Amino acid sequence: MRNHFRVFQIAFTYIGTIVGAGFATGREIMEFFTQYGYWATITIVLATGLFIWLGTKIMIISRRIQAKSFEDLNKHLFGERSGGWISLFMFVILLGVNSIMLAGAGSVFMEHLNLSYQTGLFVTMIGTYFILRKGIRSIMTMNSFVVPMMLTLSLVIISQTIHSPGSSRFLTLTSDHPLSYAWIAPLLYTAFNLVMAMPVLVPLGSQTDSHRAVKWGGIIGGTGVGFMLMAAHFAMSAQMPGISQYEIPMGSIANQLGLVVQIIYLMLIFLEIFSTFVANIYGITLLVQQRTTLSPRIITLGIMLFCYIFSQFGFSSLLSLLYPMFGALCLLWVLRLTLFGKPALRE
Repeated sequence: MRNHFRVFQIAFTYIGTIVGAGFATGREIMEFFTQYGYWATITIVLATGLFIWLGTKIMIISRRIQAKSFEDLNKHLFGERSGGWISLFMFVILLGVNSIMLAGAGSVFMEHLNLSYQTGLFVTMIGTYFILRKGIRSIMTMNSFVVPMMLTLSLVIISQTIHSPGSSRFLTLTSDHPLSYAWIAPLLYTAFNLVMAMPVLVPLGSQTDSHRAVKWGGIIGGTGVGFMLMAAHFAMSAQMPGISQYEIPMGSIANQLGLVVQIIYLMLIFLEIFSTFVANIYGITLLVQQRTTLSPRIITLGIMLFCYIFSQFGFSSLLSLLYPMFGALCLLWVLRLTLFGKPALRE
C-alpha cells in the first residue's frame, strides 16, 4: 500500500509540475494543439507518449546516478563543461519564468479577488517558504490535493461538453495552418515542458527508493497530462473558432458552467501557478546549494527576493529574446535524452 501511495504521489507531482498557468488558462493548448483542428487529437496522443517515455526516463536516470540537482543530470548527458553551461542558462530562464509566474499570482488576486497585487505576491512567497521547509515531500503532498481537483474539473468539463452540439468537432475540425506546423508543435510543447519540469523531476526520481514506484509514477503521470490535454482540447474544439479570440479560453468555458465551477476554476488557476512556482524554486535552490555553502533557507529567500523585485517590472522583453534560444536548447536536450543509453532504463 505504501508503494502504491508513493506511485500516485510521484504521478500527481509530475502532473502538477507540467500543468502550469498556461495550461490552466487553455492558451498553451490552443496555440500548440487546438488551432490545428482534428490533427490535434493525434498530436496530443504523440505528446502523451513522449511525456510518458521521457518523463519516466528523466526520473529513472536521476535515480540511477543519484543526481542532487538538474545540473548533475545535464553533466551526465552532455559532459562536465557543456552540462555546466547548459544548467547556468536554464537557471537564468527559470528565474525569469518564476518572476512572471509570481506576477501572475499577483494578477489573480488583483483582477479576481479585488485584493492588491502585492498581497498576491506576498501570500505566494510566504506559502512557498513554509512548504519548502520540508523539501520534496511537502511538494508531493501539496500536489496530492491539487491534482485530483484538476482532474475532477477536467471530468466536469468533459461531461458538460459531451452534450453540446459541437462535441464531435475535435474529430472533424479543419485548419488553415500548414500540416508541418501541426506536427512540430507537440515536439516543441513536450520539449519545453519537460525541461521546465526537470528541476523537480530530477530530485523526485533520485530521492525515491523504489525503481518500480518511479517507473509507474512516470507512466501514470504522463498519461494524466495527456488526459488533461485531451479534455481541454475536446472542450475548446466544440466552441471553435469563436473561443480562440479569448485570452483565457478555458475561463470562458468555466463561466458557462455556473458560479461554483467558476470559483473552483479560479482557485485552481492560482493553485497551479503556486504549485509550479514552489517546484521551480525548490529545483533552483538545489542547484545553488551545490555551488555555495549557504543554507537552503537563505538561498530560497534570496531567489524569491529576486523574483519579487523583477515581478514589479516584468521579464517580457528579456524572455522574448531568450525564449527562441531556450526553445532550440529544449529540442537539443530532449533529442540527447531520447538517444541516451537505453540500458539506463533497466534496473
